Amino acid sequence: MSFQTTEGRVSSDTVIDAFEHFINTRQEDKPCFIILDNASFHRSMKFKQKIYEWLMNDVLVCYLPPYSPELNVIEILWKKVKYEWLPCEAFKTFEDLSFSIKSILDSYGEKFTITFA
Repeated sequence: MSFQTTEGRVSSDTVIDAFEHFINTRQEDKPCFIILDNASFHRSMKFKQKIYEWLMNDVLVCYLPPYSPELNVIEILWKKVKYEWLPCEAFKTFEDLSFSIKSILDSYGEKFTITFA
C-alpha cells in the first residue's frame, strides 16, 4: 500500500503530487491500476490532463460509479481504522492522532489486515 499524509485541504495538486511520487517509486515492469472515487479533486481538468501521461507509464486510472462507497476499498479500511484499530488515546491531540494513523498505515498488511472475502 502506498500513502501520503498532508495537513489541511486536499486539492488536485496534492493528489497529483502523491500520484507522481507513487508512479516514480513503483516497479515499472508491472502495469498499475488506480481506482478512484468521484471526489472533485479526482475530476478536475488539471487532474484529467495527467491521466494520459500516467497511461503512457502503464498506470491506468479508473473511476468507481458515483455514490458507491460499498465498492471503495479505502472506505472499508477507514472504517477499520476508526472503529477498531485506533486507540482512544489517539484522539487526545492532533499529533497523537496523526502518529497513530501513520503507525497503522505503516503496519498495514503485517499487524493490521483485512480479509476481503
